[in-house]
Amino acid sequence: MRARIRDTELYFDVEGSELAIATSHFQQKSIFFVIHGGPGVDHTTCRPVLSPLSEIAQLIYFDHRGHGRSARGNPETYTLENNVEDMEALRQYLGLEQIGLLGFSYGGMVALTYASRYPSHVSKLIPVVTAPDSRFLALAQTKLAQEGTPEQNAIAQLLWQGKFASEQQLQAYFQLLGPLYSLTFDPVKSMEVWRRVIFNPDTINQAFGGFLRTYDIRAQLPYISAPTLVIGAEQDWICPPQFSKEIAQAIPNAKLEIVPNSGHSIRADAPQALLKLISDFLA
Repeated sequence: MRARIRDTELYFDVEGSELAIATSHFQQKSIFFVIHGGPGVDHTTCRPVLSPLSEIAQLIYFDHRGHGRSARGNPETYTLENNVEDMEALRQYLGLEQIGLLGFSYGGMVALTYASRYPSHVSKLIPVVTAPDSRFLALAQTKLAQEGTPEQNAIAQLLWQGKFASEQQLQAYFQLLGPLYSLTFDPVKSMEVWRRVIFNPDTINQAFGGFLRTYDIRAQLPYISAPTLVIGAEQDWICPPQFSKEIAQAIPNAKLEIVPNSGHSIRADAPQALLKLISDFLA
């Protein structure tokens, strides 16, 4: 399905019904926007693992502008600011008073910004393996320089500089750095996943070569009023758990969970633990 909003068109899909059959009545389930990370990839990176949650919540997947099946346009419009306002426009388009937010990595940054700007429209917030500001960039560069292979460091320069030239280069980056993102990395299975993804290097170039360098939501976190579960990964190389702890400390009454034996690709390393944490929080 597609929604014409603001100056673009977003692709979205819905998994799970809004109403669940109870003993003698219909019970309304929570509605969650699933906010994919990247940038540069699409919502299909989230969907296979999260599908079981559709039994207890209605999941609305969507691709950010310029991503996946959503419309492409001027790369200068591929910003966090527009991602946040696009999400608000999508909420209005669907006629929803409140939405839950489940955001991964960059999607967590979008979720945090939205929740601080539109607190009355957020029912619950779950930011996963994300960071509150641009400090994660320098830390990740240092860690990669110390622990990465020469090949990993070479291709990562395209990330730090925002200079991916093709979809093939972007896919090669994620494949080559796979062992850093996931402790259970399997190159064959990873390629199967990436073949389903629609890449756009312009979106990740705009982020890492531009607006993520000045990203900082820390001062706005105390304005978040929704019940919040912050999930971090113990061995995350690019958004280490120290940032999850900072986010949880800044949001009033937030709950923090750090998943052991997991890297940034928590959906691959600890899918059952992730689903249980989310399910328990919703219950």
